[in-house]
Amino acid sequence: MTAADWTGAIARARAYAPYLASALDRLPMLAQLLAAGDGEGALVWAKAAGIGAPNVGAALRREKQALALSLAIGDLAGGFSLLRVTSELSAFADRALDAAIAEGIRRRVPESEPAGFLALALGKHGAGELNYSSDIDPILLFDPVLLPRRERDEPGEAAQRVARAVVETLSRVTDEGYVFRVDLRLRPASEVSPLAISIDAALTHYESSALAWERAAFIRARACAGDVAAGEAFLAAIRPFVWRRSLDFGAIAEIGRLTAQIRANARGAPVVGPRFDLKKGRGGIREIEFYAQALQLIHGGRNPALRLRGTRATLDALAWVGLISSDDACLLGDSYDRLRTIEHRLQMMQDQQTHSLPRTGEAIDAVARLDGLADGQALLAELASITEAVSDRYDALVMANAPRGTGVSVPMPEQRSLPEELETLGFADAAALAARVEGWLSGGVRALRSEAARAAFASIRHDLFAALAAAPEPERALARWEQLLSNLPSAINLFNLLEARPALLALLARILSLAPPLADALARRADLLDPLIDASAFDLPGDPASLVAEFSRFERGDDYERKLDAVRRKVGEKRFMLGVQLIEGANDPIAIGQALARLAEAALVVLTDAAVEQFQTVHGRIRGSELLVLGLGRMGGGVLTYASDLDLVYLFTGDFRSESNGRRPLGATHYYNRLAQRTITALSVPTAEGALYEVDTRLRPSGEQGPPAASLDSFQRYQREQAWTWEHMALCRARPLYGSAKGRAALSRVIGEVLRTRRDPAKLRADVLDMRATMAAHKPPKGPLDIKLARGGLVDLEFIVHFVQLREGKGLNPDIGEAIRVLALPLGEAHDVLTRFLVAARLLAPDSQVPCPAACVALVHACGYGDWEDLMAGLAAARTQVATAWNEAFGETLEMK
Repeated sequence: MTAADWTGAIARARAYAPYLASALDRLPMLAQLLAAGDGEGALVWAKAAGIGAPNVGAALRREKQALALSLAIGDLAGGFSLLRVTSELSAFADRALDAAIAEGIRRRVPESEPAGFLALALGKHGAGELNYSSDIDPILLFDPVLLPRRERDEPGEAAQRVARAVVETLSRVTDEGYVFRVDLRLRPASEVSPLAISIDAALTHYESSALAWERAAFIRARACAGDVAAGEAFLAAIRPFVWRRSLDFGAIAEIGRLTAQIRANARGAPVVGPRFDLKKGRGGIREIEFYAQALQLIHGGRNPALRLRGTRATLDALAWVGLISSDDACLLGDSYDRLRTIEHRLQMMQDQQTHSLPRTGEAIDAVARLDGLADGQALLAELASITEAVSDRYDALVMANAPRGTGVSVPMPEQRSLPEELETLGFADAAALAARVEGWLSGGVRALRSEAARAAFASIRHDLFAALAAAPEPERALARWEQLLSNLPSAINLFNLLEARPALLALLARILSLAPPLADALARRADLLDPLIDASAFDLPGDPASLVAEFSRFERGDDYERKLDAVRRKVGEKRFMLGVQLIEGANDPIAIGQALARLAEAALVVLTDAAVEQFQTVHGRIRGSELLVLGLGRMGGGVLTYASDLDLVYLFTGDFRSESNGRRPLGATHYYNRLAQRTITALSVPTAEGALYEVDTRLRPSGEQGPPAASLDSFQRYQREQAWTWEHMALCRARPLYGSAKGRAALSRVIGEVLRTRRDPAKLRADVLDMRATMAAHKPPKGPLDIKLARGGLVDLEFIVHFVQLREGKGLNPDIGEAIRVLALPLGEAHDVLTRFLVAARLLAPDSQVPCPAACVALVHACGYGDWEDLMAGLAAARTQVATAWNEAFGETLEMK
């Protein structure tokens, strides 16, 4: 790194920047510190420059002048980075606003403590990237209850007095200059609203009538002065307005339109040269900011990692999550820093809020030499190269993502009447279908009642019906599309997404044709399509620990209900993606079943943690005791289907006679039964984001009618002394899912001891056969494809494995496939064939009946066979293998159908 040149910086400032030269003369002690290269000492001196001033305004003006000089010289010398400069200026703006608010309140009510009034920083101030000579654009809010006021003052009147005092303190020009120009036009409905707005009125505005540009403005908003805690609560409340959960490709259209307006109305030169506007010009500062903000608006609702205020940090985050290349992030980030640096040079010269290059070559030479370049031609050449590269990338972003009708040229299909178009696409009764569509558009579908929605639908209509016509089951796909559309309160985001990513249309049509559970999920949440724009949607999710970390990333201030919603949203998206992987044959159904189990385990851990945390705020903890959750069945075995319930048993450690230490103490048994019910509810109750899992606790020791939780000691006694053989068979697939490592190990020891108990083989055999006969009588197969309950199916296979596990006291692994391997049973291939089919069929043939031909093809593909006959033959061979093993284990012949 080049050493800082403080002497050269001062010389260039005196030669080319009259404002800085004057400041050096006015502040000789500060000039000495800077000449000595003591930049940090200069900043300390500057921040104390207002001490002893006669009033707040004078103190702030003195600090502002000293700080501006210190940062300018440090910047020119290379002693302070751009980020250091802008963050110091932004922090001063925070201090100045805070002092002005306090002074404004005390001006009217002298003895009061400032409260009930706050400022939100927007734009570069909000991002911590404030310029040398910049306006600040705060939004001033107040709480009518908390704002100090005279008895005769109405709250609104008192707030306006404070707001006017803030503006006067900061922006009035005196013989000592000014602090900041204050622009309040970004407040809600600025043309008619007062300078300060009540918090409730602002909330109503952003929840009901805010404009699209205001979303972009709030990307960089932060509470900066006054009652900061109230400001942060306000920003948390309007977060859904700024960060929409669904992908919003309409944001690109808004940004594109705004860019066109800015370029058309720019007063400066259209290309780099005299009067070129570094901020608003083509390839300038604003286009880099819009580039980052457009992608934030589209993806930030789903990915909190993108919710950053700084432009450079946002570009890096976009590259980190794979939305832009690292090269583009670096180029745009470096370009942004350089353009901002040159912008600062322009503003240092006369302390003017300017972004345009001077009109004359001589003046451009001065800017270049202040920056350390040889002359103006070198500066212009550098700027031309930067702006060309930026505009190329910005235009590519807008062109690639803008829906039709936004001013971007996109080819449209040949215009025909709707019946002609549908007939050309191959629909049998095109006239009837056209009439249905006209019914949608004439008010029959709520999501199409606005002009904007109908325009967005028109942009995708041809491609949509082409995809539906080419679907495996066009009529089925069309009916489910109509259902999806009818269930949506608004579909503009969906239409924009499908237009921006037309490849999704074919996938959507296949989903609607083939997988009723996925179609039903889409009808409830169309934004489930959003993750499919990324190739990573076809990757399997990670291990439970990484999923727990992902699901635990809650928003700041999220309460218990929001946490439930957040987990449901994340799990729902991943389950949907796994379903799509299955119908597309992207991964082995067994691997998908294992992934579904990992999702369920992570959701259980995160939601149980949330329920425990909330419960403890009221009832406290029980010392030396903890909750344990045991998974059984498919959950214990680690392979779920798309429709699986969670078979769970709730236990607790410690002395059942203990009592909790909260403000409402409970005895241990009551405590853990209440807590278990709370955690079951957390997993199963539908919220605004829908349902998550059905929880089945019927395998608990007390049975279906008993309390949900039992002590570990009583569980151990019950399993040793009272449990039936079928309950021990269930324990063969038991797996501790929740609790400390010590608690889970203790539970595993108990289960191991029970399963290794010596047994009478004849009695064991008789119990197993009796149980299977009872099940066969009361739970026959639901259809020809019920590979679970059909004789020779998965239930019979599992009974064989559990029988051998209990008889031998070994191979006690809850993973059936691994247990088969350890026990050396000739069932490995049958297990994989039947499990693979079960996972796929639960999605493609959920009623166990032979599905439509296209779904049959998808089943064949998912299970790795050539055609339907091959698949049926493979299932028959697997069932025969199970029947042979059954005969060897029990000496009984299965009656196969």
